[in-house]
Amino acid sequence: MADWNELGKVARKWTYEAAEQIKRALANPFKVEAKSGPDDLVTEVDKNTEAFFYQKIKETYPDHSFLGEEGTAEKIHSTDGIVWIIDPIDGTMNFVQQKIKFAISIGIFEDGVGKVGLVYDVMADEMFYAVQGQGAYVNQLELVAGKERPLNESIVGLNARWLAETNHPHANPLMALVRDSRSVRSYGSAAIEMAYVAADRLDAYVSVNLSPWDYAGASVLLEEMGYCTSSFSGKALSLLEGGTVIAAKQHYKEKLYLLM
Repeated sequence: MADWNELGKVARKWTYEAAEQIKRALANPFKVEAKSGPDDLVTEVDKNTEAFFYQKIKETYPDHSFLGEEGTAEKIHSTDGIVWIIDPIDGTMNFVQQKIKFAISIGIFEDGVGKVGLVYDVMADEMFYAVQGQGAYVNQLELVAGKERPLNESIVGLNARWLAETNHPHANPLMALVRDSRSVRSYGSAAIEMAYVAADRLDAYVSVNLSPWDYAGASVLLEEMGYCTSSFSGKALSLLEGGTVIAAKQHYKEKLYLLM
């Protein structure tokens, strides 16, 4: 049986080591490429950071599986056993252009159940983490359940680009959400924004299209806080395929489902 506390400590140690490498890389020129479009970037730092984690995991836990954004390992087709799901730099556009608000995200799952989750905001030095059944923390401060606010007093994380694309099926519901909430925010990192829901800095986060590595780490935090993570249709988030995402306090769940 895995020692999840120990795995959590190891994951945090490796994350701090990777973060130092990322900070050093920021001081020097690095190669930037576009993947699916000009707003979907990858750098050699993303790839090197993912390779760092993959090597550490394979050397230390050879029986564990690995799923990452940058294709370091072959795509997995099952969540059986222990699986690490990693985004080496979530918020690459922020990393490239702003040098802030990007995160390392790690979720460790056993047979599809989240056991360890962390989201590390590298430049802010904020480590959001949770071990199943032991609470969620930011650095050494334990998170407590956030205030339940009506939608018109709530701040929601939402990428404004989705509002401009009026031809997709969720355009009108998203516009209604913007209209009815107190305000919306976009920080450019899904992992950070979902961690902010866990920490009561946002009341909800909504996205039309995310991949498992975007939400895996934060989903463990939210689960530990008793909050909701699901697709727009209310289905559980897939660890193998991406899709729509809602992350919210429980009392928002039905309101958001009605909107979507």
